[in-house]
Amino acid sequence: MNALADFYQNLGLALSLLVIATFVVAGMIKGVIGLGLPTVAMGLLGLAMAPSQAAALLIIPATLTNVWQLAFGGHLRGLVKRLWPMLVAIFLGTAFGTLWIGMAGGHWVVRGLGAALLLYALSGLFLPTLSVSRQHEPWLGPLCGVITGVITSATGVFVIPAVPYMQALGLSRDELVQALGLSFTVSTLALAGGLLWRGSLGGAELSASLLALIPAVLGMLLGQWLRQRISAVLFKRVFFIGLGALGAHLLISG
Repeated sequence: MNALADFYQNLGLALSLLVIATFVVAGMIKGVIGLGLPTVAMGLLGLAMAPSQAAALLIIPATLTNVWQLAFGGHLRGLVKRLWPMLVAIFLGTAFGTLWIGMAGGHWVVRGLGAALLLYALSGLFLPTLSVSRQHEPWLGPLCGVITGVITSATGVFVIPAVPYMQALGLSRDELVQALGLSFTVSTLALAGGLLWRGSLGGAELSASLLALIPAVLGMLLGQWLRQRISAVLFKRVFFIGLGALGAHLLISG
C-alpha cells in the first residue's frame, strides 16, 4: 500500500487524474468497438510519461478486459487451433524485441509510439477489406505475429499488423471479437514479461495497474451502454481520426 501511495505521489495530482481519465476513455472505446484500450492508453499517457511507465500501468486492465472478451463466444478452441502459430510468434517476437531494442526510453521510443498509432489509424480509415486465404495462413500468420511482437516490445502497441490480419481471415463478428481478445491477451502477457525482465514492472507498478482497472471497467460499462445508442461505424471513424491526430502529434513532437 505504501508503494502504491508513493507511486501516485511521485506522479502528482495532475498525472494521476490523467491516468484515471485515460482509462475511463480507453475503456469506453473498448466497450463500444471491442478494442482500443491499450492503444488509447499508450497514446494518451505517452503525452506525459515514459512509454515503459505507461505500459506498466495498462498491464492488469488490458489483461483482465481481454480475458473477459475472449471468454465469451464459444469459439475459443477453434480459434486457438487456427491462430496458435501467430500467437506463438507474437510471444517470441516480443521476447526478441525486448532483448534487441526494448522500451528503454528516449525520443525515438515516443516517435515510434506515434508512428504505430498513426499507421493503425490510417489502416483503419483507408485500408480496404482484405482477404487471406487458408493456404497463406501458415506463413503469413507467424510473420504478422513476429512483426507485431517487435512493435509491441518497442512501443506497447500490439495492433499492427495483427488486427488487419485477423480482420482479413473472414471470421464472423463473434469470432473476430474473441480472436482479438485472444491475441491481445497473449501480447499483454508477453509485454508484461518483457517489462518485468527489464525491471520496469515491480510491486508498485502492479498495484498502480490494479487500481487503474477500476476506471477501465467503468469506461467499458459506459461504452457498452453507448453501443446501443450510437452508430458504431461513426464512432469508429471518429476514433481512428482522433488516434491518427494523437499519433501524428507524438511522431512530430517526440
